[in-house]
This record gives sequence, structure tokens and C-alpha cells, in this order.
Amino acid sequence: MTYNPANPNWSNRDRFVLSNGHACALQYSMLHMTGYDLSLDDLKNFRKLHSKTPGHPECFATPGIEVCTGPLGQGISNAVGLAIAESHLAATFNKPGLDLVDHFTYVICGDGCLQEGVSSESSSLAGHLGLGKLIVLYDDNLITIDGGTNLSFTEDVAARYRSYNWDVVEIADGTDVEAIEKAVNAAKAVTDKPSMIKIRTVIGQGSLRENTHGIHGSPLKPDDLAQLKEKAGFDPEQTFEVNAEVREFYDHKEEGAKEEGAWTDMLAKYTAAHPDLGARFERQASGALPADWKKCFPTYAKGDAKKATRQWQAIALNAIAPVLPELVGGSADLTPSNNTWLDCSSDYQKDTPAGRYIRFGVREHGMAAVCNGIQAHGGLIPFCATFLNFMGYAFGASRLSALSRFGVLYCFTHDSIGLGEDGPTHQPVEMFMQCRSIPNLNTMRPCDGNEVMGAYACAIESRGRPTVLCLSRQGVPVLEGSSLEKTALGAYVLQDCDGTPDLILIGTGSEVHLCVEAKEQLSASKIRVVSMPCWELFEEQSDEYKSSVLTAGAPVLAVEAGSSLGWAKFSHAQIGVNKFGASGKGPALMEEYGFSTKNVVEKSTKVIDFFKGKVAHDLIGTLGPI
Repeated sequence: MTYNPANPNWSNRDRFVLSNGHACALQYSMLHMTGYDLSLDDLKNFRKLHSKTPGHPECFATPGIEVCTGPLGQGISNAVGLAIAESHLAATFNKPGLDLVDHFTYVICGDGCLQEGVSSESSSLAGHLGLGKLIVLYDDNLITIDGGTNLSFTEDVAARYRSYNWDVVEIADGTDVEAIEKAVNAAKAVTDKPSMIKIRTVIGQGSLRENTHGIHGSPLKPDDLAQLKEKAGFDPEQTFEVNAEVREFYDHKEEGAKEEGAWTDMLAKYTAAHPDLGARFERQASGALPADWKKCFPTYAKGDAKKATRQWQAIALNAIAPVLPELVGGSADLTPSNNTWLDCSSDYQKDTPAGRYIRFGVREHGMAAVCNGIQAHGGLIPFCATFLNFMGYAFGASRLSALSRFGVLYCFTHDSIGLGEDGPTHQPVEMFMQCRSIPNLNTMRPCDGNEVMGAYACAIESRGRPTVLCLSRQGVPVLEGSSLEKTALGAYVLQDCDGTPDLILIGTGSEVHLCVEAKEQLSASKIRVVSMPCWELFEEQSDEYKSSVLTAGAPVLAVEAGSSLGWAKFSHAQIGVNKFGASGKGPALMEEYGFSTKNVVEKSTKVIDFFKGKVAHDLIGTLGPI
């Protein structure tokens, strides 16, 4: 492999993913031996609190770890994204004799990875795209935690991957190093399809529990460890010892520095010959955004045409794409519905890798995991799209986005019962709250065109945090007081009253205009309307600011077409959806479920009457769902 232990983030390094992350003791040992900043003491602290050697690989904890692996199938799927990023950047930047981007993505995976459905989705996509620099070594040891793979996994994996359009080589003896090296070199020469090297191994080889499932997750007992060390020619009493000859053999610091140095010299030549592209490459690799890039966004005023927020999404993406060429992504076979097509680009396909729009197909599990890999590679900002309801398929990967601090954009539409006729199977009544429950993830539900632009600005700038954008199918008006800039506050006073409000109405997304209309009809009362596009951003504001929005002494009614669970932290009462939706016209459903101006007025009056003479801020959550 090509890498520099002194600079784990060198952009042209080969990438390695240990998809079966429970084997991370091996990876940590190799990182230590090759010269990364991982000491013997770090190895001794394996799985201990605050160590650099956690129980599964974590990309933010250990130098040399590319992605967080452990949930099986995610790592090999991330690797597909890493390989997509390499091929796209190579097609974008490389010039004859000056290949700035030229590296491989290697994976070790096991049976468990290939049983998880996410890996099937991603591997199918990889074969379709012909990712020739993706090489997977499949550790086929016929054992899972339950026992032999014959209990549940008897398919012909090699035939499956050949059907995916992968090059497949099978090696019968996992100790035949020469055969493995030959297979890897042959795989590197296959440029038009990804490669799998299926290697038969024996789990726990040489131990007293060889070839049994009991050795999978527990350390060897002292007597077993002693006899195994003797078989291998070691002193049974020695621990954490590395022979000097072995250290010299594996140490890659000097060679890695030479490799990066030669590449740096090439970058200088490249920049001299292609100054604009060279500057752009370095900017994208660093993750920096162009100055004043947010000037690309349009602004809207009350009276402008009514649109679904998914339609404003199309405007936002196509405003960003020309000024941020690092923006790449696509949809899970829902481009016309999600409105995510990039007018300034073309499809990313096997024969057109410079294209920026990825056709993920009906593969939400794999799509999200692939985007994590694209983000992990560096130099690109990935987005992916589907209906919000199918976030349920993407949760495994989106949770890892948040854990890994990957700023993936999840551009999800059809965000409520308002989508209508597709019915409760497609209506995400619980998804806002499920997304909000994930740490380090922003869930943004903008109310109109200005807030959609603001949500995208926040998402692009939140590079260490993923964002889920929840966008409507139904049209909404541009509201007086809405603001791109104020969207970043998470919540703000959209329309106010004189003095302390008799009632504060909080809305999100397509329900904010109902709050505005209710305020107009409740002219005898003092009503403040608050738009809250993002809980997480609001909670990060100062106590002083939060108090200025949700004033003590004023009752609060929240209006959102989703589960009311959690809203008690901000409001005394809620109009929400606490049962599944139904099939019917969107407007009829919204009326049926209480999302009408008339119902908001009635419930507002009820809350105001209830709290007359009471100290409202001491009674948060009192009324609950109404």
C-alpha cells in the first residue's frame, strides 16, 4: 500500500477499511508496526476508556482509521464511496503525466459483512459503476458467532459477486501469502470492475479452539496462549514484544515520506501548469469553502409564488452546485420527486466518472453508507435523497455519519401526512423525532424558500455534523419575516406582538403558515409566531437568546405534522400526529388530522383560556397533545 504514517490524512494515500471491525486488534498492531502514532502502551490499553484503541475502529480516535466500522456491512459499503470519490476526483483533476489522484481502496471483510443487506446494495452499485480500484479480501472462515455458516449462510458468494460484475478470485489456503500477493497484484490490473479475493481461512488457527465459534469474541486462556506462542516460536512468557527485524521489515515511515514527497513535487508541477485547477484541488482537499459562497442563494418576499419546499430544494442545490464543484450526490430512484438533479452536471457513471449526479437506484441502505465513504475520502461534499419515510432504511448509516462527524446531506422529501395518497406506508409520522434523537445530527424542517436556502447554508457549513433536511410535497407560501440568516439560530421570532405574548405559537415546515394565519384571526390576543426549523441549533444558542424567543410567563403551543413526542421541552401543548396516517388527498388529510387554521385558532384559544392567571413557564408540557 501507499501511505505515509507521519501524515495519515495525505490525500493520495491508499485507503484501507477493516469492515469486520471486531478484528481491530490486528489493525491496531499493523498501525503501530508501520509507524503511525500508536504506541505499545496504546495497544495495552485496548478497549479501555479514553484509549486510542477502542473495541471497534473509530476514525476520530485513532490515526490511520478511515471509517468507523463494527456494524457489519457498513465498512465495505463505505469503501464503495471511497472508490467513487477516487474515480470522480481523478476524472476531474488528472492530466497527462500528472495523476494527482491515483490510489486504491482495500477492504477486509467477513461472512457477517456479506450477510448484511447493506453490503449487497453497495456491492451491486460498485459492480454497475465498474470501480476498478476497489479490492476486497473476503476472510471466508465458515464461522459466525452462532456457529458454522452452514446454519444460515450457504449461498455461493463468488457466483453472487460475479453476477454483480466483480472480478472474483478464490484462494483455498489463507496462509499462502504468495498466492494472496499474486491475487492482489492481478486485481490491481483489473481496471474495469471491482475485485473480490475470496480466501479460505481457519479461525483461531493453532489454538485449542481452532475452527470453533467460541473463539470469535473472547480472548485465549493462558494455557492456550502459551502453547500457541510455542508453536509460533515465541517465548510464552513474553508479551507485547516485537523483534527488531520485524520492526524494520514493517516500518514504513521513510518510504511513506518519500512517496508523499514525490507526490508533493508533482502537485507543484501540476499547479504551475494548471494554476486554477491546482488551487481548486488544494481548497477542496482542505475542506475550505470559497469566500462569500452564500451569495449564490436567492431570497424571497411575501407574495412570491407558493412552492413545496422540495421545489425550493431544487433551486438551492442548483444555486450551490456551480460555486461548490465538490458537491456530488443523487437520489434513490426518486429524482423527479426529490428535485435533486444538478443542471450544471451530468450523471456519474462508469464511462462518465467526472459527472456529479449519482443514480443510487432503489438502495437507501447502501446510498447512505456510500455517502459516508465519499465524505471520509475528503475533497467532496456528498448528498443523498429519498422520501423521509425511508430514512428508516438509512438509519444505520446516518447514525454512523453522526458518530463519525461526517457532514453528509440527507435531502429527504414528502415529510408528513401531507404527501397524501401513498398512505401510511409512506407517511413519516415518527421520523422527525427519530432523527432528533441521534446525537450530533441536525434535523432541519424549513417553512419556505428563505428557510430552505438557510437550511442548505447550515448543512454545507456543518462539516462535522450531518444534516437531515425534511421537505414538503405540498405548497407553502413565502412568509413575512422568514430569513436565511435567522435559520441558523434554529428558532426565531417570525412575527411578534407588543408586550408579553398571551400565546407563543411554534411551528415547523409546512405548518408555520398555519400559525401565521391563526395569529391574524386571533386579533384580540397578543400572539407571537416562532419558526423553529432546527431544534439542535436552537438549543446551542445562549440562554439569553432562547429566553427572548420563548419568553417566560407566556404559554406555548407547538404545531407540527408529526409525533408530538419531545415537544414538551419547549411547549405546554402540542398539535401533532400520534397515530399512523391514511390514504387520501393531502389537503383532506391535513384537515382531518387537525392541521387547519381553524383548528389552530380553536386550540390556541383553549390554551390561552387554560393559562389565564397561571404561571405558564412553570407548567411546560401541562396540556400535552391536544
